Amino acid sequence: MSPSSRSASPSQPRTLAHPERDEISLEAVLHALSDPVRLQVVRYLAGLAEGEGAACSAIELVVSKSTGTHHFRVLREAGLISQVYRGTAKLNALRRADLDALFPGLLDAVLGADAARRERDVS
Repeated sequence: MSPSSRSASPSQPRTLAHPERDEISLEAVLHALSDPVRLQVVRYLAGLAEGEGAACSAIELVVSKSTGTHHFRVLREAGLISQVYRGTAKLNALRRADLDALFPGLLDAVLGADAARRERDVS
């Protein structure tokens, strides 16, 4: 895993630990996607343009801030998202290229199944 969080200094911004591509496991990805709040985050990030990210606060979640932080950490540690600091905010981006390379079609299948379920729930 890449370096863990560290104190910010003018020459070294804070960084967060992310698994390398070859460290991402199917079990961790499926576990992370099994929670509705985390699936909502992935759905939101998947709707952004390639390479675009969003601050945690841009994604409206129905959980407390501390619980939201936990969900973002689970997604990051599973390898689904990358998080980088921009000032005091964390910018989140979906690691689509890594996920598609490791598990071709998985993300699209999960998002498609989620969209179908949400459509059924509306009907």
